[in-house]
Amino acid sequence: MFNKPAVNIIKTVILLIICSFLTSCSVFTSPRVWRQTGPEVPELSVFDKTMKDFMVSRKVSAGSLAITYNSRLVFARGYTWSKADSPATEPMALFRIASLSKPITSAGILKLAEDKRLSLDDKVMEILSFGTPEGETPDPNLKKVTILHLLEHLGGWDRDKTFDPMFADEKISKTLGVPMPVSQADIITFMNGRPLQYEPGTKFAYSNYGYCLLGRVIEQITGMSYEDYIKRFVLSPLGITRMQIGHSNLDDRVPGEVAYESKKESAYGSFNLENMDSHGGWLLSAPELVRFAAAFDDPANCPILSAASIETMFSLPATIARENYKPGEKYYACGWDVRDYGNGRRNTWHTGSLPGCYTFMSRWSNGVNCVVLFNKRGDGFEVIDPLLWKAVKSVSNWPEHDLFDGML
Repeated sequence: MFNKPAVNIIKTVILLIICSFLTSCSVFTSPRVWRQTGPEVPELSVFDKTMKDFMVSRKVSAGSLAITYNSRLVFARGYTWSKADSPATEPMALFRIASLSKPITSAGILKLAEDKRLSLDDKVMEILSFGTPEGETPDPNLKKVTILHLLEHLGGWDRDKTFDPMFADEKISKTLGVPMPVSQADIITFMNGRPLQYEPGTKFAYSNYGYCLLGRVIEQITGMSYEDYIKRFVLSPLGITRMQIGHSNLDDRVPGEVAYESKKESAYGSFNLENMDSHGGWLLSAPELVRFAAAFDDPANCPILSAASIETMFSLPATIARENYKPGEKYYACGWDVRDYGNGRRNTWHTGSLPGCYTFMSRWSNGVNCVVLFNKRGDGFEVIDPLLWKAVKSVSNWPEHDLFDGML
């Protein structure tokens, strides 16, 4: 039997444990509150409702939405579903945009082709000079891979049949005997010793690695870093100045960047975002990214690419014969998913996803462009596309204002 002082101590410990448990339960934590920032647009309030319903039901704490109509920024709002004392998400908040980086890289490559600094038919391995792991021999098909193959995900690598090397740092480090974190050069050297799953140009297989190679092509051709080239020749002509490559670690978060949330997988330090620059590494705000999307609304007056280059960007890949294409079917062009309805009407879009973020950019054929960014991902997040499209179709009168002048 315990004596009385011991019993009192035990009771105290138990009470402390219970109190600690209760205060850690969501019932006793500060409740979430809904906040909206940015210019109110009453005639477009349907988008506020769509975002609130989506974020509250999925417990997303930070989101941003920007919309253009006929190339004018008509809507730009930040959303917060979090504790009252947490920072409010501003319209210009920076988010990781994940694979929305690919259309940006595509624009950079097409700019080089337009300037005749490369050809889309150039062989990638004739531009990039990287070795192979000791004792390994490159797949003979590797020398067939062209720039256009990489743009259209036809390079021959299939992560579903093997793995994604952009998330395989430990495997690459061990194989090459190099320290962590591995470099982009290490990844390429490692992959030069791996077999391709398909002959280049014959089958679509989504490849982050292929877009990593495109970033290195830009660097080799220009003598500039990938980031600097894109900033100077793709972003600056559009007045986009805050965009930058993000960082993997929480301590390196830049001013104005949201915090990312992920329960099942770490959003910080579990992957090398710096290595993902050209396929998934950019930080951007929704208004800036929708400015990029809207740049292609009027091909004759695009500040960065000619009408011919824009047509190449959205055209059918070589794997689909024009006579076999049924209008409205989905295909992947140069950095964009596309549905071509004919007579110049196309829907083009891309999604992005990493631990701690989900992103969506769409160019609809009715003159509306949309970018939505979240600091969390999860099952069912892809429904944001039809939800926003439903909201777009419900709008009968679009505002005449242009918010770009006050934001960028």
